[in-house]
Amino acid sequence: MRAESARQQRLLDLQAIDTRLGQIAHARRTLPQLAELADLEGKARLLDDQLVRSRTELGDIQREVAKSEADVQLVRDRAARDRARLDAGTGTAKDLQALQHELESLARRQGELEEVELEVMERAEDAEHDVAELERGMAELRERIAGLEADRDAGLARLEGEERDVAAPRDGLVAEVGEDLVALYERIRASSGTGAAALRQRRCEGCRLELNPVEIQRLRSADEDEVLRCEECNRILVRTPESGL
Repeated sequence: MRAESARQQRLLDLQAIDTRLGQIAHARRTLPQLAELADLEGKARLLDDQLVRSRTELGDIQREVAKSEADVQLVRDRAARDRARLDAGTGTAKDLQALQHELESLARRQGELEEVELEVMERAEDAEHDVAELERGMAELRERIAGLEADRDAGLARLEGEERDVAAPRDGLVAEVGEDLVALYERIRASSGTGAAALRQRRCEGCRLELNPVEIQRLRSADEDEVLRCEECNRILVRTPESGL
């Protein structure tokens, strides 16, 4: 086999490598974990926003609880002082009567404030429950994301290893084929995805079409060293022992 014919044959090896490298690149872009991760990360962002709002609401209600407790305690302290003065019996009868009326008023006020305090505390419990549920959901979501990230990284590592193995002989093949033919091959590959195709049983394996009789006759009469192109797909057409010529 002449050198020119031999280097054309090496084009098929180069094409096989590039085809597999393209498949690996596609597999990397379309790892199943990537789409699921994107979906879960979107959900995590929404859940995190909701969690921030719920925690803010809980903080506001907790401040209401603290204020309600302080208001109740103020009334209790005032009532305790009045009770002590009344029990001591110091002061005029009018003063003691005023203290009694004030104690009754403070008791009513304390009851009202305690009802408010109870309502706020119930809201705080509900808010705490909501925050706890959101935190639990976020923890579960983060665990799922971590698992998918581990699977994704393992898949990428496997593909990267295969890519290195497949690409290892490529530079040597490029050197064997030569700059001129590789340049033509790369131009065609850039536009059609495949730069070279074998001719087997009178069929171009690039476009999968059977060549017409006129084209077959042209190929038969072509010099062995001539770089042939498929009339249909424009790829470099490499003759093989099974070309059917």
